Amino acid sequence: MADRIPAVLRQKNFRNFWTAQTVSYMGDQVTSIVLPLIAVMALDASAADMGMLVTLQQLPLLLFSLHAGAWVDRRGRRRATMIAANLASAAAVATVPLAYFTDALTLLHLYVVSFVIGTLAVVFSVAVPGLFASLVPREQYLSATSLSRASYSFSFVAGPSVGGVIVQILSAPFALLLDVFSFLVAAVMLRTVSVEETKKEETESQRGIREALRFLGRSAVLRAKILSGTALNFFYTVYSTLLILFAARDLGLSAGLVGAVISVGAVGALIGSAITGKVSARLGLGPTYLIGCLIFPAALVLTPLAHGPQWIVVTMLVIGEFASALGLMLFDISGATLQQAITPDRLRSRMQGAQMAISYGVRPVGALVAGGMGTLIGVRPTLWFAVVGGLLSVLFLFWSPLRRVHDLPDEAE
Repeated sequence: MADRIPAVLRQKNFRNFWTAQTVSYMGDQVTSIVLPLIAVMALDASAADMGMLVTLQQLPLLLFSLHAGAWVDRRGRRRATMIAANLASAAAVATVPLAYFTDALTLLHLYVVSFVIGTLAVVFSVAVPGLFASLVPREQYLSATSLSRASYSFSFVAGPSVGGVIVQILSAPFALLLDVFSFLVAAVMLRTVSVEETKKEETESQRGIREALRFLGRSAVLRAKILSGTALNFFYTVYSTLLILFAARDLGLSAGLVGAVISVGAVGALIGSAITGKVSARLGLGPTYLIGCLIFPAALVLTPLAHGPQWIVVTMLVIGEFASALGLMLFDISGATLQQAITPDRLRSRMQGAQMAISYGVRPVGALVAGGMGTLIGVRPTLWFAVVGGLLSVLFLFWSPLRRVHDLPDEAE
């Protein structure tokens, strides 16, 4: 049994880092569904309100990712930065149940909290690659990258489902109190990590950002990865912004049932993370990425198709969430492995910031589009737009150099 455990997980420092990373990401994603559920159930939020809520949570990706990456590279002290981000997130989330129990909660309050925790999540995320490089020996790089990235991808799928189930059991305000606890646990775990961090980058902010963007522009593989990721993020945000509203109001599912349906995605994510290495070894990193990019949006076609008796609706949603999450893991882990391998150490935080600003920066746009289209043409037609758009947007990968990448590429100059 011990032989099946990746060697990197036998190292206490990496194990604690990975645990803290996983718990923190789960906290972010649980918040991402509990806040909208509170908005719908306690404040009777509309489609436009939901669009604004998600937009404000995702807007920091567009506004701050590049500058946060350059700031972290200049500052160093990535572990301390991640600890501070977790503590501040706990404090921000704690204000929501406090306001709820004192009858002072408003949509404006949720908007502010969404923006704050979105900003702190950006700071945390751009610090991860540099600390990762300080903890992991080169020979264990691939397995550690898969574990580290799988934490984010798994939380992206499992976090909302866990949040829905917790809301059903405890109610939304108490679910947020549990979320506060998760951020505190992550901060404590990071405190136990002993690491000599890589030297900070002595460079002016704007010049550092330009250097990262020039590096991205010179790499055809990274360009293809980020362009496809940007398209998928946009269309998936349109889809996910309206999913809860569609399931609860159009399909008549309870919060607990919505959470249970989406939780099946966590199973697909687990299987996807387990098989990505084997699929990549057989087919190559590039083809694995391409296959995942196609499965991820294609499976979601079952959501706008869903109608009829509740058991049929639930079955269709379950199959769609499972297959989509599996595809997400295939392309996200293989793509992150390529980026980590190609990017030089001194550019890691800036490249993470550039990738987040471009690929994730379209999320607030997607949320606004979802709110507008959901109001104008209806929720179900907007979901069709998201699913078909996601499929069509990645077809260019068939002609990109990324699909021909088989083995792990060398680090670029």
